[in-house]
Amino acid sequence: MKFTAFLKTRGATAAIFMGIFYAVAMLGIFLPGYTAIPGNVDKLPIAIINDDAGKNGAMIAENLQENLPFKEIETDITNKQALKDLEHNDLALVVHIPKTFSENIQKGEASSSIDFTINEAGATVVSSTMNSVVTEINSQLSTQFSQQTAQGVLMNFNVPEKQAAELAEKIEKSYVGNVVTINEIPDGMNHNMLPMFLTMAGYVGAMIGAMQLVGAFRACRGKASKTRLFTYVQMAALLIAVVSSIIAVGVAYLIDKPSGDLFFGIVGQQILNYMVCFNFTAILIFLFGEGGMILNLPILLMQTIANGATITRDMMHAPYEWMSHISPMYYSVQAYFANLFGSISPSPYIWSMAAVGAVAMLINMAIVAFLHKPMPVQVSETEVEKKAAEITA
Repeated sequence: MKFTAFLKTRGATAAIFMGIFYAVAMLGIFLPGYTAIPGNVDKLPIAIINDDAGKNGAMIAENLQENLPFKEIETDITNKQALKDLEHNDLALVVHIPKTFSENIQKGEASSSIDFTINEAGATVVSSTMNSVVTEINSQLSTQFSQQTAQGVLMNFNVPEKQAAELAEKIEKSYVGNVVTINEIPDGMNHNMLPMFLTMAGYVGAMIGAMQLVGAFRACRGKASKTRLFTYVQMAALLIAVVSSIIAVGVAYLIDKPSGDLFFGIVGQQILNYMVCFNFTAILIFLFGEGGMILNLPILLMQTIANGATITRDMMHAPYEWMSHISPMYYSVQAYFANLFGSISPSPYIWSMAAVGAVAMLINMAIVAFLHKPMPVQVSETEVEKKAAEITA
């Protein structure tokens, strides 16, 4: 057998096709998706709340609105509401200028500060970008107010050495930026990526499981009704979901050590995640058989960007944002962030994920009912003998 003949075999041609297809799909999906960083950073919504009664607060708020590279800046909002929106990741940064800011600057009796609040329980790019922005703002404001204080000091040169030292300290500390981080995530990239890795573990396992179980469904046609076989497929998937989820969460606890009281909640979500992803990926396999697995790969790759672990919906290009609305991975990742590190309920994301799974299961039921032709159920010899015995009895 010649090498050229070997290359024409089904296995070789399939391997060549998958090598090219996967390379094109991965680069064609990942590279355009990540052009949103930092290109779409300006789409992140922030809030600037000025409660200062003096002129300094108004001046700073105006300068920030003009100079910060964000298109969506909310100002007509209370600090309480802004912080609530921040917890839900509807805002990326909250800047609050307190009521006594100008007064403290003028008196020089206490360090004047502006509160910059960042939520870590969300996309990693958002928290890192906001930290960089806040550092730059604080550096500029510190220089500005130190110069203003120095101008007042220089008006009186003949001061004793002790007073001069006190004034120098006052100049240095005339402004201090107060960076507040809510929902802090422990140090280590493994903690930041845990929501995505748990979700990916369930999704990839469910996708491969869908291929195997739907294959078993097709192989067993004629041995039982398609309704019974579909039920068996779902029951087998649920069994796998329970076992694999307990093991997956156990591994996560060995390495990342989340809070013990979250264990059963995380296991429950992982089971739901598996079942939703199973039915989501099974749609194409019920439709196209093994060929559906090829189509599932680019959908998986697209969701690695659309799941919100790295970038938020506000930053995503349109195709990825659209995918996030029907993506099981998006809702799973957001629910894990809320459950593991956040201060809000994961319920809205859990219910959204369950809705995606319910719709996917209904689609699968419709495919089996209307597109898969019924086959006569073959009765085994044992069953025939059993029925004959029942009749004679």
